[in-house]
Amino acid sequence: MAKTIYDPQSDPRFQHPVIDQDEWKERYLPDGSTIPFRYLHGYFEGTDVKFAFCFPPKDKYENRFHQYLSPFPGPDEEIASLGHTGLEDRIGFALHCGAYFIETNMGSHSQFGGQRDDHLTWQSSAAAAEYSREKAMEIYETDQRPYGYVYGGSGGGYKSMACIENTRAWDGAAPYVIGSPVSLPNTITMHVQGQRVLRNAFPKILDALDAGGSGDPYKELTKDEADMLRELTRMGFPPLAWYLEAKGVRDPGSLPVILPGVKRMDPGYFTDFWTKPGYAGSDPESSSSKDHIVFHTRVKSVHLPEKATERKAEDGLNGVDDAWKKQLADGNGAYLELEELPQGDNLYLEGLSMIFESGEAKGANLLMGKMMRYSDRAGGIVTIGSAYGTSDVGETLAKAQPGDEILLDNSDYIAAQSYYRHQVPEDLSFHAWDQFRDEKGNPLTAQRAPFPVPFTGVGVRQDGDIQGKVINIQALMDESTCPWCADWWRNKIIATKGSDADHRTYFMERCMHGDVSALGNYMVVNYVGALRQALIDLSAWVEKGIEPLNRTTYTLGEDGQIHPEQDVSKRFGLQAIPTLKANGEKCAHVKVGECVRFTVDVEVPISAGVVTEVLFASREKQVDDPNGTYASQMSRSDSIWESQLSFERGTRGEVHTAHAEAMASYDQPGTYFATVRVASNRSEEADPFTQVLNLDRARIIVS
Repeated sequence: MAKTIYDPQSDPRFQHPVIDQDEWKERYLPDGSTIPFRYLHGYFEGTDVKFAFCFPPKDKYENRFHQYLSPFPGPDEEIASLGHTGLEDRIGFALHCGAYFIETNMGSHSQFGGQRDDHLTWQSSAAAAEYSREKAMEIYETDQRPYGYVYGGSGGGYKSMACIENTRAWDGAAPYVIGSPVSLPNTITMHVQGQRVLRNAFPKILDALDAGGSGDPYKELTKDEADMLRELTRMGFPPLAWYLEAKGVRDPGSLPVILPGVKRMDPGYFTDFWTKPGYAGSDPESSSSKDHIVFHTRVKSVHLPEKATERKAEDGLNGVDDAWKKQLADGNGAYLELEELPQGDNLYLEGLSMIFESGEAKGANLLMGKMMRYSDRAGGIVTIGSAYGTSDVGETLAKAQPGDEILLDNSDYIAAQSYYRHQVPEDLSFHAWDQFRDEKGNPLTAQRAPFPVPFTGVGVRQDGDIQGKVINIQALMDESTCPWCADWWRNKIIATKGSDADHRTYFMERCMHGDVSALGNYMVVNYVGALRQALIDLSAWVEKGIEPLNRTTYTLGEDGQIHPEQDVSKRFGLQAIPTLKANGEKCAHVKVGECVRFTVDVEVPISAGVVTEVLFASREKQVDDPNGTYASQMSRSDSIWESQLSFERGTRGEVHTAHAEAMASYDQPGTYFATVRVASNRSEEADPFTQVLNLDRARIIVS
């Protein structure tokens, strides 16, 4: 049976739009120029759907719009992008491209969930898109229908895919860092499991994977650690992304938001995990059991939270790495002094629930933030962590009294981490789970019933039935979704449409999940410039029939990883590929004071532009750290980049190239790393919005 394509113009919910604000504002662009825009704010009467439109002056308008979809919409999401500036400015970029900008709250009346219709996220977005066309034709006095492009990343990627598959409100879409129908909660839970099991192994893993390393991250690991690293790599987690954990960063991502939903949908799992055969928690020798904490103590004193700082909706929190944080209730400086704390070395203290077992607060559940033991007596302090779905912090602590009994318990948090093992998809196209299937495709692990609706926030599964042209940007060091998800969706499109002629996927090296242009250091760059270029290419494809660049050529390996073609002339895509060498090698051995000659060779894929910038840093030093982190220190605190190198451009067939050189020496023995960051752009007149970045590294051992 043919799918019904949703038409918002026939939806009775969206027949009565109201404009409640109409004024001119001004935007400051990264080049120092300004552009005025007409700002309209409104809502659909009888609904919770609010919208904001930003129209450029008539002489700047080129008959198109950009519509951004946040991963986690809140009640005032429609104004979330107004506070962004510089390269973070989505509104400024749209105006710069001759487009007007749309953002809505997608019908959300609460940033803490509640009862909702997930279909409303994309249906209300489509309604706002169609109504904006009416306003645009009125404002610009034309009967020409505006072209529309929807984009969003992570949770916004799910929404963008739902939009382009189920409506015709847009002509194109640019979803980025996307997941699959089985990504959530699995990707988040497995990441946190890796943080737990591998917490003592990250420096070894990164030393092997970094420039000049052995290349074998399993070599110095225990069996449990090696098994876990291999399992998560096959699931699709990029091994190089563990560099954050190697530096001591333990971020659970959106698990605090997702966990209550998993418990609501499958409460029995959290008991079965610890009691039934086939689950790691029932095995006393498993790492889950060894890290399990169930500890009873008492309150000694209570310290109430400070007054919460009011968050301004227009200040953002609508990117892929921070939008979910709107869902969290913060501890705001609150803490408890407890009579006793768990003792021991290498305790796993993440996700520790604090459950009141007596007193007026009995039954309340808070999340521990940090634990600080007294050195001269039993007990210590525990702070209140940010969480979703727990008890109200202020209300709970107002009831708490000295002597109240408290249970410290990480049972649910550890159990959730293994959930992906017990959700093996029936669809065999999800190859990451092959390691949990027998040769006939049957699960080897105890299974839970699939969720009735995919955990995607849109109420529908991706079916590949795209109703317009699509460009997908996917990060190869993504720590919050697996790069193979883009391959899965591309194959779904091919199966449904017969080809991927209307679809491009561009894989981006050295990029993580975040969509912040400032994201970047000696290990990673950001993909924001590539995303902006993709939006420009998308409009040229739709409006003028100009084909975008060929998709990145790649293979999906049995190891669960995406492997781009190494020959840049056959690789295609958007991103220049730099190669940095020290004395002609990836690892140079020199003596104190001896000069090291660094060479940088860059290749730009066919038609992807030219190199516009080469930045160099050579003083990152690996240092011994008592905490076992993969530590480094830079000689400059304001910026890691020591110099911008002059470079020479050239060609290799149709591939544009660049070459640069630098010299450095080191006055102390030790292990150092040099990093080169390159930028490329379609033309030598580099647009600050569309600089496409990449980097490479070399190791120098000084004796």
